[in-house]
Amino acid sequence: MPKTTKQPVQVHAKESLRPEAMVDVQSAQDERKVAIDRVGVKEVVYPIRLREPGGGEQTTVANINMYVSLPHYKKGTHMSRFLEVLNDHTSEPLTPDRIPALTRAIRERLDAEEAHFEARFTYFIRKLAPVTRQSGLMDYRVTFECNANHTDDFVMGVAAPATSLCPCSKEISEYGAHNQRCVIEAKVRFKGNLWIEEVVKHLEAAASSPVYAVLKRPDEKYVTEKAFENPKFVEDIVRDLAVGLNKDDRITWYQINSENFESIHSHNAYAQITRDKSAK
Repeated sequence: MPKTTKQPVQVHAKESLRPEAMVDVQSAQDERKVAIDRVGVKEVVYPIRLREPGGGEQTTVANINMYVSLPHYKKGTHMSRFLEVLNDHTSEPLTPDRIPALTRAIRERLDAEEAHFEARFTYFIRKLAPVTRQSGLMDYRVTFECNANHTDDFVMGVAAPATSLCPCSKEISEYGAHNQRCVIEAKVRFKGNLWIEEVVKHLEAAASSPVYAVLKRPDEKYVTEKAFENPKFVEDIVRDLAVGLNKDDRITWYQINSENFESIHSHNAYAQITRDKSAK
């Protein structure tokens, strides 16, 4: 009998590129039996649109992190699916009330027990100088964080620069008092609608004086004197901020802090308060 040569199977390139023809390595079983708390993508730079209280919209750029929990028996997660969900949910402004739905979609698309979404971005608010009313844009650091498990947990964070003036320095000094820049931050859980601008007002009201983008000489005089008449330790700032947030019934939980960048010390001063307003 003559030998027959086995002909190789011809695989066309187009067929080998079909998804159903490719090996799904991520879905393989893992034998190490070690679950992963969070796995996903970090520092996704993405444009987002935000609604403003006056009815307009603001476009900014966010750094976005998205994670899911991974059970012990799964080898990996599908990274591209995070971006698919993000693209599907940003045709409309990415407002705080839409973040939980996006996070739930990540959880469902990745078939995970828990999903986590974070967005960090700069938000701009037009602010008028206190005397001359000169207009300028102030920038604020904002974060949106959401966990989706069997319930949704959304936290909004806002950080604002401000001025603090030392009460002790004012009391003991013959020629004035030292002051410094501080950054005041609030992370809040809330019910209903809460604008970034409203949180900024709470933050700035707790300082010795707000800061501004544009100041002429009459404005500088006003801001300097206002801070001198309103001295505050870092402890005063967080306590006054807590009093303000306690009066806002929409806010159910907060974690607040102030970091004062000392002008006469080589260190910074810091204070933090966390309170669950629903707890008795």
